[in-house]
Amino acid sequence: MTAMFSASSAAGLFTAANSHILRHGRLAGPRGMVTREILGAQLRLTDPRRRLIHLPPARMLNAAFAVAEAMWIISGSDEPWIFEFNRTLERYADGGVLRGAYGPRMRRWHGVDQLDRSRLQLHSDPDSRRAVVQLFDPARDLSGGSDIPCTLGYRFFLRDGRLNMHTTMRSNDLWLGLPYDIFTATLIQELMAGWLGVELGDYVHSVDSLHLYAEHFEQATLVPAEAEAQPMAPISTPWPRLDAILAATISGDVQALPAGSLWVDFANTMSCYRAFRAGDRDGGRATAAQVGGPLGQSLRAWLEHLTPVVPA
Repeated sequence: MTAMFSASSAAGLFTAANSHILRHGRLAGPRGMVTREILGAQLRLTDPRRRLIHLPPARMLNAAFAVAEAMWIISGSDEPWIFEFNRTLERYADGGVLRGAYGPRMRRWHGVDQLDRSRLQLHSDPDSRRAVVQLFDPARDLSGGSDIPCTLGYRFFLRDGRLNMHTTMRSNDLWLGLPYDIFTATLIQELMAGWLGVELGDYVHSVDSLHLYAEHFEQATLVPAEAEAQPMAPISTPWPRLDAILAATISGDVQALPAGSLWVDFANTMSCYRAFRAGDRDGGRATAAQVGGPLGQSLRAWLEHLTPVVPA
């Protein structure tokens, strides 16, 4: 039976799904790895700007990786700079490349920019059911490799002046994967809504196998039963400027970004993490202090988690 969850924040969805898996999840061990899973889960997020999950001390996100991965995917990249933000990903790379990277599939699927096609489809036919981004490629993904996409695809529906987005996943690790997947997908949704000049609708995240790995069972018991979160600031850019804005954000060129925008916060988030990892912890913390809202709160908590500040 499908488990259905609805909340105004990703944090609320996370806590509800976590409790349900702990109570009702069944043991399964694909590839010899023990999990507790539920089959058939649907999570509905009614305020997609409340996309950031921050539940210290039980579950804290690497906010810099959340931003970096979103920029990496939306820009259509499969370049290895993403490993600067998450070294764990390297174990899934073949020849230094993540063959399952979503970005090239979304932006360059056999020469087709599916994001642009979806935008144009909804411009020409607002009631269309054909605004689809397909990510799973049988010819590529069934031929072997370490990185097989968990996300099958995205769909967009414009109804009553609001843009709804649906994501379907064959598999989703609640602890490590879902928080980052929702972060990226709802950014795509919000950008698409801006290109169409409409309001944000619901975000629906459907998962065939939603699970926790055994290594996270104990931590999962510490997650609160309920949670809320503040919305992030709105974000937008005209379609013709998207790639230039993404390039400036990734490189940290804040002068090329709209002043005071969430893009600047994204650029500073990535820059501060690079500085911190390079050993300039004071500089990294100073840049992190410029990031506002829930993103800044989460970012600073993560930096402190990595290396606690020692009182003088």
